[in-house]
Amino acid sequence: MKTQQKSVHKKLIRILAAVLLLLAILAGAFFWYVSDYYRAEDVALEVLAQNDGIVTQDNLTILSPSYQSDTAIIFYPGAKVEAEAYLPLLDQIRQTGITCILVDMPFHMAIFDSNAAEDVMTQFPEIEHWYLAGHSMGGAMASKFAAEHPDEVDGLILMGAYIYGDYPDEDTLTIYGSLNQSVEDHIDYTENIVEIEGGNHAQFGNYGLQKGDPPAEISAEEQQKQTVEAIEAFLAERNPANP
Repeated sequence: MKTQQKSVHKKLIRILAAVLLLLAILAGAFFWYVSDYYRAEDVALEVLAQNDGIVTQDNLTILSPSYQSDTAIIFYPGAKVEAEAYLPLLDQIRQTGITCILVDMPFHMAIFDSNAAEDVMTQFPEIEHWYLAGHSMGGAMASKFAAEHPDEVDGLILMGAYIYGDYPDEDTLTIYGSLNQSVEDHIDYTENIVEIEGGNHAQFGNYGLQKGDPPAEISAEEQQKQTVEAIEAFLAERNPANP
């Protein structure tokens, strides 16, 4: 009897050891995967260095316009992209009079904190009009939040992404590069769609070439300029009283 119990005990120990080894391997693989991400280029980091109306607070970077605004955009970065890569784009948007709040996501992946906007909103009670925006997976997670919190969000702005969840296309601005065929193939709605001719997937941010993404036929500056113009027109139409 004792011999049998010892045998069962040894088997359980071996099983437990195997499970722990498997968990260690999976954890190692995960951390290896998320540690390999796209870094922000120098041009993006230079925006942060100017420190003019830009404040970093915990996992947020707040870009404030030169005058007080009651409208803000919460921005979710693309998957495995350093958040600061989107500063050149957001800096241009804030110059149109819109507060921009960039969220640095856990492991550089918005899927791990799709509800980040909820905490952001509570920190800025002076903001009356909230828009969710995001690039690629960040756009999908922003769309998910908007669909689940329609009463808290005035609109959705997607870049290199399409509506994910049940959110009205009339309240959504979808912007994508003409070379980003995978996004175009998934857009099954018709309102507020802006296609940037010669643009690709990556150039909404400044983090270099992205695997599987064709080289753009226009510069990142031009793609972002057209993006800002589309956003400015979308917001002006929805909130004409905004300065």
